[in-house]
Formats: sequence, C-alpha cells, structure tokens
Amino acid sequence: MGRMTKPVPDSAPPRRLDRILAFMALGLTGLSIICFFTTMLATPMGVTDYSEGLWPVIVMLPLIALPIAFLMIFALLILSFVRRSRANRDS
Repeated sequence: MGRMTKPVPDSAPPRRLDRILAFMALGLTGLSIICFFTTMLATPMGVTDYSEGLWPVIVMLPLIALPIAFLMIFALLILSFVRRSRANRDS
C-alpha cells in the first residue's frame, strides 16, 4: 500500500500586502511604458526641448519607476515563497 499523506493546500489566499505590491508594480510599469512611448513619439513630432514643462518628469520617470517596480515584484516573489513554505511546513 502507498503512504498516506495529508493533502497540501494549493496556495494560501493572497494577503492585502501581496495585492498592494502587485498592483503598485503593475501601475508603475504601465506608467513607465506610457512615458517611454510618449518620449519616443515626441521626437518625430518636433519636440526638441525636454527641459521645460512636464517633459523632465516624463523622460526621467521610466529610469526611476522601472527599477522600483522590479524590486516590488522581487519582494512579492519572496513573500510568496515564504508563505508557501510556511503552508507546506504546517501541513
């Protein structure tokens, strides 16, 4: 006869922190992609001075927001591994 083992739950329900990190990372990534394409499309349209108005923010946002989004996704991955290991250890 085979060994009898306890059924392992598929996954624990996501916590509020997991959802916040996921949506913030998604939002920062989406905003960065929009700013990146805006900068790419502005050059052929004749925008040559990126030093006035909102252009400095639009140009610099992907350089700051994408690494922050990557760190959030990495933190979300670590939290998921910790939660899953605790669920496996407890069962």
